[in-house]
Amino acid sequence: MNMMKKMILGAVVLPLSFASASAFAAGGSHHEGGMKGGEGMHGSKCMMKANKKAFKDLDLTDAQEDQFDAMRDARKAEHKAKKGHKRQPTAEMKADHQAMQDLMLADNFDEQAVRSLAEKMSERQIDRRVEMMKKRHEMMNILTPEQKTEFKANQDKYIADCAK
Repeated sequence: MNMMKKMILGAVVLPLSFASASAFAAGGSHHEGGMKGGEGMHGSKCMMKANKKAFKDLDLTDAQEDQFDAMRDARKAEHKAKKGHKRQPTAEMKADHQAMQDLMLADNFDEQAVRSLAEKMSERQIDRRVEMMKKRHEMMNILTPEQKTEFKANQDKYIADCAK
């Protein structure tokens, strides 16, 4: 490997290494008082378990359980239809990654191009989050107002256990 490639590689890898090391040193949390276990910004396993337990503690009617089963079956069918596409980067994602690499290695920093690319990538992330929240909202609307209150109380209790 010639000297120039080594220097470019060092310029890229070194800052990433320091960022990773500082994230691990801080417990992997993105904010003070983060969840234990350093599970990061996507929520901890404990948080997911808290939500699951909060639902299980509810006294659902047979009709509500049937609605949840139908939603789960629809989601399973959706995943089955996408089975061959599991986490495979799309051509668009690959192109974006290549564009990031090109911008990073360019002789001059093009802030506008970086901003444009970042906004494009963020928009896709926003679309995924909106879809996820839409599905969660549908689930919560199966519950009665009393069950929603109970769910929130259960969730708060289990989330408090995560912080310990």
